Amino acid sequence: MTTPVALTIAGSDSSGGAGIQADLKTFAALGVYGASVITALTAQNTRGVTGIHAVPAGFVTEQIDAVFSDLDIGAVKIGMVAQAASIDAIAAALLRWAPRHVVLDPVMVATSGDRLLATEAVDALRTRLMPLAAVITPNLPEAAALLDAPVAASEAEIESQGRRLLALGCRAVLIKGGHGEGAESTDYLVTAETAIALAAPRVATRNTHGTGCSLSSAIAAGLARGEDLEAAVRNAKTWISAAIAAADRFSVGHGHGPIHHFHKFY
Repeated sequence: MTTPVALTIAGSDSSGGAGIQADLKTFAALGVYGASVITALTAQNTRGVTGIHAVPAGFVTEQIDAVFSDLDIGAVKIGMVAQAASIDAIAAALLRWAPRHVVLDPVMVATSGDRLLATEAVDALRTRLMPLAAVITPNLPEAAALLDAPVAASEAEIESQGRRLLALGCRAVLIKGGHGEGAESTDYLVTAETAIALAAPRVATRNTHGTGCSLSSAIAAGLARGEDLEAAVRNAKTWISAAIAAADRFSVGHGHGPIHHFHKFY
């Protein structure tokens, strides 16, 4: 019996709703064993981020090498990387270990609005990590920031930005529509061959902490289980929509509360 394993490379959220903690909850909820490499510690709760302590790049490398030298990693999810030195370390390690699937969530700003990626590291994210990704999962503001462009306001603009992001070297782009407006939240999966709109009813809740982290982790879980990219994205979209819809079962914190990762179980 082979156990599917996924690795998250991301920052720690002390309140448990996003980052490493959300990723591991997602993997567990979807039947995948989760391993982790921590790039940064954050002092964080549902209201915001009050401190960030970046892990030295050399120790990021040690964690990655320890995991890959022992575990059969089916997919890697990359979230908060914090600084350019960590990006360089992660890129070098991925080239050395050549994982089958890399899902890159270009985390720049937390749900609370706090910045999680140094401004000077954005170019390193574009040039070092994006070309290694099977899929990147920016939201609308992140896609715009990666392209130094205004936030896309129409389906045509979103697809155009997806094509421009593909040209930076990744194999697919999922632009998330949660920051958009309207009765539906529509994500767009753009590849060299096609563009697919994935719509779900927009849920009226303020409990969305960790949504982006969890969606990218759900995609990685699907890839680790052997699903193709489109199936992994579709299944992740269905799962995250249900987790958001169940978020108000929780009463956690006084700001943007977490989604319900284990909505299928309780």
